[in-house]
Amino acid sequence: MAKITSIKGRIIHDSRASKTIEVDVISDNRYLGRTSAPSGASVGKYESVSFPKGGPKESLRILNENSKKFLELEPSDLKSIDETLKSIDMTPNYSKIGGGLAYAITIASMESASKAAEKQLFELISKQNEYRFPIPIGNILGGGAHAGPGTPDIQEILISAPGAKTIRDAIETNFKVHNELRNVIEKTDPSFTNGRGDEGGWAPKCDNEKALELSAKACENLGYTLGNEVSLGVDFASSTQWNEERHLYEYERAGFENTPEKQIEFTANLIEKYKLIYAEDAVHEEAFDSMSELVSKFPKTMIVGDDLTVTNKDILKKAIKNKSCNAAILKVNQAGSLYDALEFAKVADDNNIKLITSHRSGESIDSQISHIGIGTNSKMLKVGVVGGERIAKLNELIRLSEHDLIQGMAEV
Repeated sequence: MAKITSIKGRIIHDSRASKTIEVDVISDNRYLGRTSAPSGASVGKYESVSFPKGGPKESLRILNENSKKFLELEPSDLKSIDETLKSIDMTPNYSKIGGGLAYAITIASMESASKAAEKQLFELISKQNEYRFPIPIGNILGGGAHAGPGTPDIQEILISAPGAKTIRDAIETNFKVHNELRNVIEKTDPSFTNGRGDEGGWAPKCDNEKALELSAKACENLGYTLGNEVSLGVDFASSTQWNEERHLYEYERAGFENTPEKQIEFTANLIEKYKLIYAEDAVHEEAFDSMSELVSKFPKTMIVGDDLTVTNKDILKKAIKNKSCNAAILKVNQAGSLYDALEFAKVADDNNIKLITSHRSGESIDSQISHIGIGTNSKMLKVGVVGGERIAKLNELIRLSEHDLIQGMAEV
């Protein structure tokens, strides 16, 4: 078996020009795995700390100080690598070394292992007789923490093509809707300057309802029927609206407030009116009972936990017990290490929770999460629609379509 012979890091920049850490893991002096850590703008209260005090430079210092501890470990032995990371960190949330460092080391190690084994990364993540492509879902209109003043309070309007027969068709359908949405926005607002948010979604000045109307119109103009060839989704990111002291959801840009009961009604109306396939974080991150009410009301819609479950298997078990979600986001850097994320995926799979492997708003051109989506049997892959750092993940899916191991599209 291959052994890690070198590990080193450097400071680079992500898609927001923020500093991050990139790690090179070399096995047997020849097999290079390289990964950089992403970061989120909308961050769950209970996810791992991306970087310690001192930022990526402090993570790099810690790596340099402890790099020898990883030498001679097998790069595919995620458990041993994870245990080594935790022995250095000694905190419950990677606040000493940074979840970003754990992310970069564990994924770079697995990439190195895949090259040594002459296999695709997704094959090392899980051994299966048959794999399927997750359906790409991406941001076509952005608001909230991902866009500026005047845009919707809702963070993301998403497009997916669950009716597509091939991964290329699914990707290109999303492109078409994104492009047509610009035309629709320009007709509605001639002053629109083609502004986009963090993840490439258009960022027009409009309210929440108008954002969905415009997105639905773009689909209609292309001859698509919502709930058939294409489906819309919404990432509400409701924790960003929640005021704990007042016990209200404050939609400051739209100028209204929702009680917890009204928030469920607000969400339900949008799901029904726009036939949403996907509703993420429709209530705040600790509202397990409200989420379970939505799951009960809409069993055929993916009621998705992100801030609710933060890729934490123990929190997911609580959500499962309460029936608080039927789908969950998998973001490796929320957990910190790939080992922890795969433990989360196992709990989800064992309990029929649909997985959506997701990017972060601050991204790189790395494409390993495309493999993670396939290897974890994710139903969807949330990686955006446009932007070089988003396209890199989609292009990797197209390359992987040349492999006979992947048999068609996932079903939601």
